[in-house]
Amino acid sequence: MNLLLTGAIFALLIALASGIAMALQGSLNASLAKIIGLLESTFIVHASAAILLIVMIFVLRMGHGDFGSYNQAPWYLYLGGAIGIAITVGVMVSIPKLGVATATTAIIVGQVTTAALVDHFGLFGLQKIPFTWMKFVGIVLLAAGAKFMLIK
Repeated sequence: MNLLLTGAIFALLIALASGIAMALQGSLNASLAKIIGLLESTFIVHASAAILLIVMIFVLRMGHGDFGSYNQAPWYLYLGGAIGIAITVGVMVSIPKLGVATATTAIIVGQVTTAALVDHFGLFGLQKIPFTWMKFVGIVLLAAGAKFMLIK
């Protein structure tokens, strides 16, 4: 049990760090978009990520997967890159208009709502985790928080 708790705490810390990185990334990307343009900055963001991954996988040999298994995955699992572009553009458009805190709050409301549905239906082969009334209340409170973030 203690080991499980430690693993859960570690995972929460990783999630927290990801949230911090998301707010910083959105801010950096939005600022870059003001200077060089929306789609141009989106291209730079994804190209620099691709270059870093090429170095990590092929030069530093950090990857332990198997590209040869690509045909075993359903086609829709490859939509992540296109969705990533939509996310990046959405963040860059919303942050200058709403501010980092409000835009991030709205993003989190959408993210948690969608995540609860993915969990509930066990989409994409993931474990089913039932949607409960408490989760519904949590999402309503998140949405209320997003609304409060708009008050100046």
